[in-house]
Amino acid sequence: MVKMTAVYRGRFHCEATHEPSGSRIETDAPKDNEGLGERFSPTDLVGAALATCVLTTMGIMAKRNGIVMEGARAQVEKEMVSVPTRRIGALRVTVHMPAALSPEERRKLESAGHHCPVHQSLHTDVVVDLTFVYE
Repeated sequence: MVKMTAVYRGRFHCEATHEPSGSRIETDAPKDNEGLGERFSPTDLVGAALATCVLTTMGIMAKRNGIVMEGARAQVEKEMVSVPTRRIGALRVTVHMPAALSPEERRKLESAGHHCPVHQSLHTDVVVDLTFVYE
């Protein structure tokens, strides 16, 4: 079990602390929902969590198989919906990978990315579009 704490600082700002490491993240409400957009919004963090989880899970698979994927990067676009309630409607993730990976390495890494814990934890109503680009 990992403990985290969150404190409301006012003006829609919160500060979350990861207790084991002391690492901190500040959040703000987004501009389209009464905030100033000065920090990640809580729903932005869900998108960032998905992108980093995909890369981390792929990195674990790469290490286990002797695959070099340093420099891989992911970009995520979050789309909000308001019906029936305000929530994340879609997360579109583009993962940029080294072109030199073999077809078998690509298959293993893509499978790992699709099975990351964050992706598996998202509600089925959230559309997750995961695209891999080899460059």
